[in-house]
Amino acid sequence: MKTIKIEKGQWAPGLEKAAKAFRLIGPVKEKDFHSFKPLANGALPDLTCLNTRLSPKSLVYPQSEVMFTYSLDEGREDHHQLKEAAKDYSTKAVIGIRPCDAKAFTLVRMNFDTPEYQDPYWLRAYESTTFIGLGCTSPCSSCFCTSAGCGPYHEEGLDVLLADAGDHYLARVLTDKGATFLDAAGWKTAAAKDADKTVAAMAKAAEGKITSFVQTENLKSLPNNDLYSATFWEEVSFACINCGTCTYSCPTCWCFDIQDETRGASGVRMKNWDSCMYPLFTLHGTGHNPRGTKLHRVRQRFMHKLKYFVDKYDRGIQCVGCGRCVRLCPVNIDIRRVATLMNGFAASGEACAID
Repeated sequence: MKTIKIEKGQWAPGLEKAAKAFRLIGPVKEKDFHSFKPLANGALPDLTCLNTRLSPKSLVYPQSEVMFTYSLDEGREDHHQLKEAAKDYSTKAVIGIRPCDAKAFTLVRMNFDTPEYQDPYWLRAYESTTFIGLGCTSPCSSCFCTSAGCGPYHEEGLDVLLADAGDHYLARVLTDKGATFLDAAGWKTAAAKDADKTVAAMAKAAEGKITSFVQTENLKSLPNNDLYSATFWEEVSFACINCGTCTYSCPTCWCFDIQDETRGASGVRMKNWDSCMYPLFTLHGTGHNPRGTKLHRVRQRFMHKLKYFVDKYDRGIQCVGCGRCVRLCPVNIDIRRVATLMNGFAASGEACAID
């Protein structure tokens, strides 16, 4: 692993060079919020952004994606045949992604890339993407990444990690894809020998600014049946309006639906984001809905992220601590509080007391 020094005076010229080989994407301010957007010629990513309003998961996993086209015209040879829609999997680079969002892709991959099944659309888009991360020197007050298996300078899922050192960036090269991007940008100056110590010190300082945490150490050992029947779910779900904001803003939510849309004799088969918060998500063709109430749906969301995922993959929670759902929930349902309730659940069926 090597570290490159990028003078800020060479930042814009370097991105201009890299744009010849990569489609560049970065945080762009739109009114009061930032979003990841393709960068126009000469435009720079706004690296002052702490966190985009929505996660960048749509860069690999679009909210709506046409999979196939078809025709209902009986006079055509391809009548009723599905034809795969054209895709653009040309090389792209995401500049300024935060470490939590980069790690989220590695969690989502566990669902879309299994020994039995692989999602070709997700995998092709992911493999064609280079992630240039930016360490968080001043995390948001709602961030709890350090207790969710992540951190302000976490490297998992990144190809390059940038640390803002004032008049220059220190770029830790983590993968061959990252090295290729830096070469395309013409950034080749080796950093000083103590650069890694500098980055480590910056990481430690940033971690010290995080004051929000979740408790997860007991989740693995909790019995599913007892936790499922806990009395606190009624209170947790009471305010929920099933708007789906938590799932749409979450970088690790992966639920989708496949629908056919036809106009005239032409149609498309589409893959669309879906949400376990919606009543139709589990509605059967018979009319039966196993999650017919918002209590069922809220419980499923948190049980999946904080318990089922832990049990299935034998690892930490399905969350990176970005805090988006905390900031955006219109009725202030807080995953940190729910995690504490679940983690402290006692054999008697009572949750631990929290402030």
